[in-house]
Amino acid sequence: MGLLLMTLSGKRVLLIIGGGIAAYKSLELIREIKKRGGSFRVILTKAGAEFVTPLSVSSLSGEKVYTDLFSLTDEAEMGHIELSRWANLVVVAPATADLLAKLAQGLSNDLASTALLATDKRVLVAPAMNVRMWTHAATTRNVAQLQKDGVLFVGPDDGEMACGEYGPGRMAEPLAIADVIEKILGGKSLRKGPLSGKHVLVTSGPTHEPIDPVRYIANRSSGKQGHAIAAAAAEAGAEVTLISGPVSIPDPVGVKVIHVETAAAMLASVQKALPADLAIFCAAVADWRVKSVAGEKIKKTKGAPPPALALEANPDILATIAGMKKGRPSLVLGFAAETYDVLTHAKSKLATKGCDVIVANDVGAGTGVMGGDKNTVHLVSKQGVETWPTLSKTEVAGRLIAHFSKILPKKGTK
Repeated sequence: MGLLLMTLSGKRVLLIIGGGIAAYKSLELIREIKKRGGSFRVILTKAGAEFVTPLSVSSLSGEKVYTDLFSLTDEAEMGHIELSRWANLVVVAPATADLLAKLAQGLSNDLASTALLATDKRVLVAPAMNVRMWTHAATTRNVAQLQKDGVLFVGPDDGEMACGEYGPGRMAEPLAIADVIEKILGGKSLRKGPLSGKHVLVTSGPTHEPIDPVRYIANRSSGKQGHAIAAAAAEAGAEVTLISGPVSIPDPVGVKVIHVETAAAMLASVQKALPADLAIFCAAVADWRVKSVAGEKIKKTKGAPPPALALEANPDILATIAGMKKGRPSLVLGFAAETYDVLTHAKSKLATKGCDVIVANDVGAGTGVMGGDKNTVHLVSKQGVETWPTLSKTEVAGRLIAHFSKILPKKGTK
């Protein structure tokens, strides 16, 4: 029998189980975390108790299950405060639309929401709800607020729901949640994947090239695709360095993230992060920058013409790394965001940049790709063109990592 690695030994998790059919998965999550050495205390909401019993939760966790905000025994010791302070991490799984709304708005009318409001520890939520609830404008607003507040998310996944519908809203699997918990708490995931032992370098988002202290040149890249690729590479077992331009989405869990503003800073960070086995340049880097950045805000003067901005080319990050004679990553992937003649431009970029593959997509008006959640990509290489169907950016990321992990050269081979 192999040695069981207790990677969460000494770590304390406060688990909040919300009311949804996915609550049954929380039992397997408890079992998985205990297997890895972690300890649990559990808050079971009134709705959660409709799906799993306090007895089953207590039997697996080995601890008392907390259910009532107005318990004389518990609240005599300020139980909601003590529970939230005891933990190294608070996990909400399943996180229902109701719990997300309470957390986003700071409501505290039961033990779960009061503990969440009282905690000074990181919070990880695993959403689970009907696809229409997940995509509703109110949930979207709540999620955006929680991400801004620093709440961490795992999932939801796309899949078939208990209600018979299909789409985003399915709770992440217990093993995936346990891996994220390990990464957050500084442990090393036990999961072995096709990229175990590999270093993957990813760039994501736009760059901001200053004109003056308040203005800059940029583009509409949201960073969603690049961040999803970094997350997928980490899920595949890789050590991942993500170099991100300015974005409004949260950093992926379990990934080393370096935040930059300009193309020059991004190139410097990429070079410092080398060596890498696989380099994926997904960032939409500005092609040009202002030659001379104004030290003060450029003022508009009535009757005067607009200022003439002298531009110069930014460094070509993709071509620079792809053209390295020594220390070049084994596989170098570039992205080509085009608005017309997508494949023609992608083939030209493949020839001029010196990379191994170009991932091309149409970002023209009406596609919804820039800032959206779906993408249609074409893999362009010397071997030809492979076109994939329209997928979520998370699915595109997973397929890209699975595809390139299979063809990544082994150590010592060319």
